Amino acid sequence: MTTVLIADDQPMQRFGFRMLLESQDDMNVVGEAGNGVEALSLVQRHQPDVALMDIRMPLLDGIEATRRIIKAGARTRVLIVTTFDLDQYAYDGLRAGASGFLIKDALPEELLAGIRAVAGGDAVVAPSLTRRLLDAYVQHLPTVPGGPATLDARIASLTEREREILTVIGQGWSNTEIAERLHLAESTVKTHVTRILAKTGSRDRVQAVILAYDTHLVTPA
Repeated sequence: MTTVLIADDQPMQRFGFRMLLESQDDMNVVGEAGNGVEALSLVQRHQPDVALMDIRMPLLDGIEATRRIIKAGARTRVLIVTTFDLDQYAYDGLRAGASGFLIKDALPEELLAGIRAVAGGDAVVAPSLTRRLLDAYVQHLPTVPGGPATLDARIASLTEREREILTVIGQGWSNTEIAERLHLAESTVKTHVTRILAKTGSRDRVQAVILAYDTHLVTPA
């Protein structure tokens, strides 16, 4: 059973999420929060598997709430549910430690699949959408002259092949695309990705993509 907390300041949005989730045999809504402060309190109390987190909420926004949840070492994984075209804070939400994000007009089955993926330890942002998001907000990255990717200890710990794979992950390639273009078995690609996450301390694929941008291993096209 996957336990879920819904954090959104719109009562009708929370109601819709709850109705959808409670229609599933493998999901249980443990609470609803109308603002970030309440979300933090409920995460601490219930330790849900997944928190559906809106970004624009009163008292404490979803980005800061996500940052505090991750900093506290909670077992809860955060899935941001927002409107990409309007919400300029989605990039910051991922940097704060969210395991991914979905657009609010996603199909019900996409939201359910996203929750299950996050609960299972995966990121739910499609590679192409990740690239679109990071390209759009790459101005948030600090400018570090002199080849910062080679100076970062996390990148230096990677083998040449792992660094190559991290680079193309940052460019939006899926595991299948990596396998086909680099002439590798998909199982081998998955093994490399697992090692990359472990060596760099990345929680999931989304955080690995952000690392590739942070270290300028990948730059916008």
